[in-house]
Amino acid sequence: MDDLLTKFYEIIAQFGFKFIIAILILIIGKLAVNSIKKLLVKVMDKKEIDKTITTFTASLLKAVLWVFVILMALSQLGIQTTSFIAVLGAAGLAVGLALQGSLANFAAGFLIILFRPFKVGDVVESGNVIGVVNAINIFNSDFKTFDNKRIIVPNSQIMNSNITNYTAENTRRVDLVLGVDYKSDINKVKSIINELIEKHEMILKDPLPTVRLAKMADSSLNFNVRVWTKTEDYWPVFYDLTEQAKEAFDQNNINIPYPQMDVHLKQ
Repeated sequence: MDDLLTKFYEIIAQFGFKFIIAILILIIGKLAVNSIKKLLVKVMDKKEIDKTITTFTASLLKAVLWVFVILMALSQLGIQTTSFIAVLGAAGLAVGLALQGSLANFAAGFLIILFRPFKVGDVVESGNVIGVVNAINIFNSDFKTFDNKRIIVPNSQIMNSNITNYTAENTRRVDLVLGVDYKSDINKVKSIINELIEKHEMILKDPLPTVRLAKMADSSLNFNVRVWTKTEDYWPVFYDLTEQAKEAFDQNNINIPYPQMDVHLKQ
């Protein structure tokens, strides 16, 4: 019994101090990990980053930091951590290779949230998809098309293609091309169109609307009509001007031409 007690005291004397240091590393490490996590969440909240991304990133960082803290504590006790690091490295490599597509989508989703090329509710065109953004998730984004179809697009596909955000700005320019017969009076046509623009309540006065003869086409004189309106009024203005121009041309005996071909027969 005396020999056992002696050996016990020797073990305590040999490893006791290291054990205390390891416990202190775990306690201080816990405080440090929590502080870093709170700081990250605070910074991401300040940048108005999506809560889903914030929570996921903070949890991932906490797990990584805890691995380092535990390895430091084990090393203090004299346990060889080289094998642990090798195993973790191999596992991380295997997981990374298996999930490289998902990781690319996650990174792209994080960039979308961070740089805000679009937000929920915007009308966006990216690649072959155009629609209203319903949700921006970690790995994909949810679009609703104008004919009420739901399309799920991987975030990496969005970030690797051009992004056109139709509702990012408060105003948009409506471009129309109106063709009239070659016999039409240019000034009269411009006067009719300008009168329609002046009467339309949704068309903005600034920037100034423009009506100019742009092209003498094969069968028509083509006028470029450019007016500005609020983004939400784009399509009502587009359709209103098109319909009203047709009615006004008919009332003023201005013909809208159609493609023609003259055939000359030789005797």
